[in-house]
Amino acid sequence: MTFTQAEAAGPADGREQTKTLTGHLPTGAPDFVYVPVEVPDGVREIAVSYAYDKPAVPAGTQGNACDIGIFDERGTELGGRGFRGWSGGARTEFAISAEEATPGYLAGPVKAGTWHVVLGPYTVAPQGLDYRVTVTLRYGAPGTPRKPVHPPQRAKGRGRAWYRGDSHLHTVHSDGKRTPAELVAAARAAGLDFITTTEHNTTSAHGAFDGLWGDDLLILTGEEITTRNGHVVALGTDPGVFIDWRYRARDNRFGQFARKIRQAGGLVIPAHPHGTCVGCNWKFGFNEADAVEVWNADFTPDDEITVSEWDNTLVAAARGDGRWLPAVGHSDAHREPQVVGLPQTVVLADDLSRTALQEGIRAGRCWIAESSRIDLTLEALGGRGQHAGIGERLRVGRTEQVTVRLKVSGVGRGCSVRFITDQGQLYGTAVPDSGSVTAEWRTTASYAAYVRAEIRRAPADGGASGVPGPMAAMTNPIWLGGQSWER
Repeated sequence: MTFTQAEAAGPADGREQTKTLTGHLPTGAPDFVYVPVEVPDGVREIAVSYAYDKPAVPAGTQGNACDIGIFDERGTELGGRGFRGWSGGARTEFAISAEEATPGYLAGPVKAGTWHVVLGPYTVAPQGLDYRVTVTLRYGAPGTPRKPVHPPQRAKGRGRAWYRGDSHLHTVHSDGKRTPAELVAAARAAGLDFITTTEHNTTSAHGAFDGLWGDDLLILTGEEITTRNGHVVALGTDPGVFIDWRYRARDNRFGQFARKIRQAGGLVIPAHPHGTCVGCNWKFGFNEADAVEVWNADFTPDDEITVSEWDNTLVAAARGDGRWLPAVGHSDAHREPQVVGLPQTVVLADDLSRTALQEGIRAGRCWIAESSRIDLTLEALGGRGQHAGIGERLRVGRTEQVTVRLKVSGVGRGCSVRFITDQGQLYGTAVPDSGSVTAEWRTTASYAAYVRAEIRRAPADGGASGVPGPMAAMTNPIWLGGQSWER
């Protein structure tokens, strides 16, 4: 790597100074390159812009893509206190002062010392990557920092009830196009009770929802930790708590930061594990996870793979080999026409609060739907009055008859119901054109260790391939029989 710096002296009164930093990154450059910037006393604002070349590359070869962020005088240590913002590749310029900052960045005093602009060469062309970073230091009175107003952690709610939420969302504070106000309006239009703000590698949105919550909508804070080996949703972390992302699976550091998520009151949820974008595939394993995002945005083949992989973990848990992870679904909506609440996770919680919702998700008392039009109940009944719902265990003898009952409405025409067990699908039926059905199936714990329900749309090929159609709704399992492993 090469690096040069040219400094242009500011005006005679010293109110502004510009520095230009250039360099070359070869293929195989480190994931993160730190460009030092000396900040003297008296700086009111630091402004940064950057550009890099994008040469033509042969077909099938990755071109240049480079992200950007910044760390202040407290340093660049992994998990340290120096983080001041990240915009990935969504912006070419940003500014930070005590009073305000560009979305994605954290306002606060611009103190003297060595700051570092961090470049993230996401992909590098065979020719390498030439970059140019321009830093402008503006002098003056520092200004008064503003104390951010964070959302409350409880809303009015309906007591113990099923609450609908979308906990993987983006705004202009990372690579989204919606403002926080536009996101909240879309959430209300989708009939959601709660959302979680999860910007890529920054907490700047945590204080951007002032006045947007209400009795009808709980806004939780979090982060999408976007590593080079997969993304993880930190759902419901304490406001303002930043979780670092600068590691790969081979660095053996994810466990450390998964613990930090939990210490900050959040859930660890791997996102789109089989996503097709560079760096989106989940490589860290699931030992540290609290749940897994099996459905991300429109239901596509990568979601189908994730659901199948998740179902295999249920089979392993049924034989006592490890624990089971609840399934959740989120929209990952960034901009129009991406639909907030497609899909949404419906959680049985004691009230509409961060703690209660997290308890419901952690216990698997949740199901996923493509919209708030869909409603369902799934229950298992024993012959002596025993009852269990989604995420629970029906304690019956191995040969005692069990009735599984699904009631579903609002799914539209052409859908079908499937009951999935550790053997696969053992029951299916069509949903009438009314979009509502009550389906019953009888089994025993010796025949099915668990039962979960899927509501599928008709396959595009009419079923010729044997691949089911897109998901309209799905549930977590009900476990049947005596205890093997429980959450």
